[in-house]
Amino acid sequence: MTGHALIEPANIGQLRGWRVRTPHGSALVARQGAQLLSYAPADGRPLIWLSEQAHLLPGVPVRGGIPVCWPWFAVYARNPAAVRDSVAAPPGAPSHGWVRQADWRLAGQHAEADEAELEFGFAALPGCAPGWRHHALLSMRMRFGQDIALALSVRNLGTQAFTTALALHTYFAVSDSRRVEIHGLQERNYLDMARHWERRRQAGPVILDGETDRLYLDTAAPVAVHDPGWRRKVCLRAAGSHSTVVWNPGADKAARLDDFANDAWQRMVCVETARVLDDALAVQPGDTATVSLSISVQACTA
Repeated sequence: MTGHALIEPANIGQLRGWRVRTPHGSALVARQGAQLLSYAPADGRPLIWLSEQAHLLPGVPVRGGIPVCWPWFAVYARNPAAVRDSVAAPPGAPSHGWVRQADWRLAGQHAEADEAELEFGFAALPGCAPGWRHHALLSMRMRFGQDIALALSVRNLGTQAFTTALALHTYFAVSDSRRVEIHGLQERNYLDMARHWERRRQAGPVILDGETDRLYLDTAAPVAVHDPGWRRKVCLRAAGSHSTVVWNPGADKAARLDDFANDAWQRMVCVETARVLDDALAVQPGDTATVSLSISVQACTA
């Protein structure tokens, strides 16, 4: 494999960002939300999925990539009391918090040989969003090489502890979501958020059947997305997280989403590295908590 890693400024719709190229693949990264928007390995098949109808506009969430969900997850009212005590979001607050729509600061970039790195920072100071009253510093580090590595850190710069939820809401591209199997969540309890938050237990690999929105609890083992159509296995190794979300809108919900093609649900699945509910992130004054994720691809015969 030859070539040298490059990081170049790029306009992505109306968003400012960067195009990252290494001998292993290419990525698009937006400054808004410190969001990895897309990634394709050198073989050309996409790995990180970006909706063809994504709204690439300032202040608007982008459908696809790896959005950062913080300081709450999903609908605000569903978050535990400790999270709601730390941030008093107003009625109608957006799902998944507000940092994915915020303008982050590029703190550093580096390209050398076959790897490239970007680091972003966001100062979450009192009043930066309705209901937020703490002093926090968020950082997102991305490394692109043979694997993709992301690390999201939350530092408490204030004098009071706070509790937040978070997620790296990763959209994976697949050949056909109806044929993939997700391994590593067997024998885990989960909350079926698409079916009134019913509590269930996973018997075998996760197979998508219609709308899927599941929060798996007490997860620690690596998770793998087996994709027989593209003869590959996508491996996820997380640290600092013990909750995992699997999401696919299915045909009916996809048809109601204006940033989602009617058939796009067949080409993606979300497997999200999270800290939610009892696994929410409690950060003491002066402390830093980090959630990291490594993504690799292995070829398979079937």
